[in-house]
Amino acid sequence: MKTEMKIEIISRKTIKPLIPTPEQLRTFRLSLLDQLCPPIYGTSIFFYTSNPNERGSITSQVLERSCRLQNSLSKTLVDFYPLAGRLKDAASIECNDQGAYFVEAQISCQLVDFLIQPDIELLSRISPISDPKSTQLTSDSILVIQLTAFSCGGIAIAICTSHKIIDASSASTFFQSWTATARGYGEVVLPELLIGGSLLPTRDLSILPKPKVNLLTQKCTTRRFVFDASKIASLKAKIASAIGQRPPTNVEIVLALIFKCAMAASMSNSGRSVTSVLSQVVNLRKRMVPPLPENSIGNLLWSYQVFSKDSEIELHELVAKMRKGLIEFCNEKAKNFKGDEGFHMVSELLKEQGELMRKMDINIYRCSSLCKFPLYETDFGWGKPIWITNYSSNYHKNLIVLLDTKGGGIEAWVTLEEPEMEIFQHSGELLEFASFNPIVVDVVVFIIIIAASLMIRTTKANFPQTSEKMDPSVTKEEENDKDKDG
Repeated sequence: MKTEMKIEIISRKTIKPLIPTPEQLRTFRLSLLDQLCPPIYGTSIFFYTSNPNERGSITSQVLERSCRLQNSLSKTLVDFYPLAGRLKDAASIECNDQGAYFVEAQISCQLVDFLIQPDIELLSRISPISDPKSTQLTSDSILVIQLTAFSCGGIAIAICTSHKIIDASSASTFFQSWTATARGYGEVVLPELLIGGSLLPTRDLSILPKPKVNLLTQKCTTRRFVFDASKIASLKAKIASAIGQRPPTNVEIVLALIFKCAMAASMSNSGRSVTSVLSQVVNLRKRMVPPLPENSIGNLLWSYQVFSKDSEIELHELVAKMRKGLIEFCNEKAKNFKGDEGFHMVSELLKEQGELMRKMDINIYRCSSLCKFPLYETDFGWGKPIWITNYSSNYHKNLIVLLDTKGGGIEAWVTLEEPEMEIFQHSGELLEFASFNPIVVDVVVFIIIIAASLMIRTTKANFPQTSEKMDPSVTKEEENDKDKDG
């Protein structure tokens, strides 16, 4: 972006459960699928506008929001107690109530300036895990949050959850419970914490195959593309007659187009055609027999693969391949992720992945979709978010992340090696249906935000530099406390 946007960390705190975790729940056993996940964070960032109709100054409004977040989080952690613990080892969490890590920050710009065209580098900096000091202090924390106040009073809430226990569905359950508690009304969704570990207990990983993944062969770059609902409908209509069965879903058609254009970019860059693999994550909950509750917490997911060597493949043929792969996975494998049978199947699938990754002439593209989760319902009591993204500096080579837009379209974050991205982002076939990093909100809403911002532009949102009175469950950290969080 044109102007420099400085971010200042104001405070770092730990938020403890309001009620201590009972002694018999102090050790939380992970599942085998949790055990296999790397200890990385998944990040969701929610953006909220200021409200000129709220009473008080911008500073007091931001402070009230921060206090509401912290106090409601303390209550929510009573039921989601593993999120307040610390990783003990690859197979368990010590539920010691050390708390979630909470960072307050401010940024020297208006929210509207940011929404004109999101700055990818800045997005990574409003995540707490990008700050070296916060990263050092969070250590093995399961849940890390940063509230960043814009000078107009708008805020961004970055929520980072450890992938050792939280997948997209688990995160959605947590958001629903936390927001209902913060609002003081609505259904508080209670988590099913013990299902994953009882279905597929942890094992000795030394006897399992260990696929080696080289994701950083060259410097990669991430770009944001938005497919409007009307463009997706147009794309569906374009191939409807060739499909010959039910129309493709929005995710199927968008992912097929991205995969096709990525294969073409790879071939154009290297000058040769290689086998490409699309690995797509599947939520196992509704595909188990019997189905698992949607509020089941843990990594209840696996991925299936679609192979293609032809970048000139017709789009409807690619959609058909993807659909066939999903059906076969659900019919033959998804229902079997439990007990000894599940362990042996996981072992075989890991062996297959290892053999696949050892092949030299192969490109593996991984996709994770957050579509259909009610993320835009994340209302803490001051309205629904104007924009949601989950951009992370942890994005790796050949990764595709899909999210719903507020207008019914799909936002795609695509990470490729730099030479391939240069070709991909100028693809005529892609840009016929996608916009490259467009304005976040539609023109009418954007004008309203600007008008509200102009009304209060002379006032700057700041967190007070002194401690505020909080619940006893919220503990303040001193900046020089080097021993915090282990």
